[in-house]
Amino acid sequence: MNKVLAVFQLIGSALMSVMALATLINLIFISTRPETISVVNTLVGQGVLIVLLLVLATVLFKKGLAGFKPNKLAENSDTAA
Repeated sequence: MNKVLAVFQLIGSALMSVMALATLINLIFISTRPETISVVNTLVGQGVLIVLLLVLATVLFKKGLAGFKPNKLAENSDTAA
């Protein structure tokens, strides 16, 4: 069950990374527009969104990789029995 959850976390990490990249591309297209307060607000908001998506992708990636590593506590309980 842990490996299934780890796979879902890695897939989620990939999706978050793709979403961050798509948001960055959108941010580049928006930055070509004439400077107005709504454009500036969008630039700031999407900048924050990109950072948060990348942080979430990193956390999911690390947890996904950790799900594939053997648990030392489970190994110790098998040898004690």
